[in-house]
Amino acid sequence: MLQGFGQRSETMAHLTAKNAYHHLEERLNRFPQGAPPSETLYKILKMLFSEEEAALVALLPIKPFTAKKAAGCWKVGEKEAEEKLQQMAEKALLLDMETDKGRQYVPSSSHGRVF
Repeated sequence: MLQGFGQRSETMAHLTAKNAYHHLEERLNRFPQGAPPSETLYKILKMLFSEEEAALVALLPIKPFTAKKAAGCWKVGEKEAEEKLQQMAEKALLLDMETDKGRQYVPSSSHGRVF
């Protein structure tokens, strides 16, 4: 598991989860189509993303990025980042593509795929 994620007291669990989804909502608002905060939005995000995934995606760039870039954002090794990125790509939370720069990822919502 990535450092700092999933390690919290039970009394703080609800607040931490809400923060993870709130940070993801803020990130989604940076996209042209936006995602205004609402209880419905939080319910959708909770269905699509685990708390850990929401926290991680909220830290990623909006434009295409590599596993190396994600590793830097998350402060983990590149291999660990690649594994997590692949898991999220398999769930269609991220799009992955081969480019002349190697494998790159982009949040699905930047192409209107999530919403």
